[in-house]
Amino acid sequence: MTRIAGVDPRTAATLPAVVEATPDHQVDTIAEIAAAAAAGLEAMGRHGRGELLDAMADATERHRDELVKTAALETGFAVGKLDGELTRAVYQLRFFADVLRDGSYLEATIDRAGASAMGPRPDLRRMLVPIGPVAVFGASNFPFAFSVLGGDTASALAAGSPVVVKAHDSHPATSKLSLDVLAATAVQTAAPEGVIGAVYGRSAAVHLVAHPAIRAVGFTGSLSGGKALLDIINRRADPIPFYGELSSLNPVIVTPAAAAERGETIGTELAASFTLGAGQLCTKPGLVLVPDNADGDALAYAVRNALTDVAAAPLLNERIFNSYRSETRDLREQQHLSILGDPRDGSTHAGFTVEPIAFETNVANLHRDLVTEIFGPVTVIVRYPAGDVEAATRSTMELLPHSLTATIHHGADEDTLLAQLTEIARPTAGRIVYNGFPTGVAVSWAQTHGGPWPATNSLHTSVGATAIRRFLRPVTYQNAPESVLPEELHDSFGAVARRLDGVLVLPTER
Repeated sequence: MTRIAGVDPRTAATLPAVVEATPDHQVDTIAEIAAAAAAGLEAMGRHGRGELLDAMADATERHRDELVKTAALETGFAVGKLDGELTRAVYQLRFFADVLRDGSYLEATIDRAGASAMGPRPDLRRMLVPIGPVAVFGASNFPFAFSVLGGDTASALAAGSPVVVKAHDSHPATSKLSLDVLAATAVQTAAPEGVIGAVYGRSAAVHLVAHPAIRAVGFTGSLSGGKALLDIINRRADPIPFYGELSSLNPVIVTPAAAAERGETIGTELAASFTLGAGQLCTKPGLVLVPDNADGDALAYAVRNALTDVAAAPLLNERIFNSYRSETRDLREQQHLSILGDPRDGSTHAGFTVEPIAFETNVANLHRDLVTEIFGPVTVIVRYPAGDVEAATRSTMELLPHSLTATIHHGADEDTLLAQLTEIARPTAGRIVYNGFPTGVAVSWAQTHGGPWPATNSLHTSVGATAIRRFLRPVTYQNAPESVLPEELHDSFGAVARRLDGVLVLPTER
């Protein structure tokens, strides 16, 4: 039996094995138990599932120190960073409990029987119901917020869909501990057996996605990994929804006025943004348009100066480390591309540790080899003629793959230009950031963490209240007796917002 062990990225030393790779027959059992749990999880109702999520949040808090300590060993991330991420994971669990109690996510809609312009209309009542067991893939770079304890798990359980997590091989001990916390809580709250489970190993991942009990897949990872899972799904007898957060360059546009007003500040903050978490964030700014003038020079100098104070940092695993070294080496060899400041190759560092680096070129020399996502602390600054920011932005955006975010730094009196740049950026990204940086994704009702392919492959978000929508499907009841209807579709029910005969009716109680 294959044992799965993490690796300390600071030293490349293998850590003690904590789990075994899940054999296919055990994957079958876990998936079938999850399928059997679906009806019971739905029957807990909105408030029952809200209590489950709140209890999971409380239990996670009680195990905070142990979870953070374990994740630090497996990821090389600083304790402070992991502590903040765990706070986010706890918040997400409680946030989706609140989404459940609000109830508007159900989209409860009633069209009562009567005459219409098309003739007599039957009584029609529609709402969203759970899709069924969901496979969730843990992310290497977020051992809490996008893994076993993460938003996909929270939103799927909130929807009433049991979860089977494919634990990431980079942090198996963290994943197992997280699963133990959630599973124990589920038992204590009288949730049905199997509402949360996990499998380990690549073979288990393939078998899980192909299993007929699994009704949707949530994935945060590489574009190649996402395509591989899509291939498995497309070979199923019944293809299922795949919600992938895959690849993102996250361009930043700095207008001439913004560079003139606060170029040094933007440069310093840019360096902090693309090196945050050793550059291993899906929202890392990977390409930055900067005016080719003295103000742009000041911004670039601020980036170079800030990088001298950024310590080398370990990447999460050997695959990411090797890719970073290879891809940045290729950039070093590109013509018309220079390194900003004194290059440090980090060859003397232990483990998977690398140095941050910024490259610089101009918009006339921009080509597709320079506009791919590189996981790690690197960005490319692209200089454009200061009087031509709109044309430079348009030509650049046409060249770039679509992203999760686009960022615009603008000046105080650039309303017309800002409208033009927004119009250019909006088709390319799911979130547009103004005078800030995209690293950091708040969990809220209005948040979007998605974008056109290859950022994601869906119209939904993996962060924010509507993340729950991925794991629900609509059902309409026609001329149904009230005894078979969910309570939210009863005539007398008024505790959630509903649309009655086309009119939005706000809840009468909470």
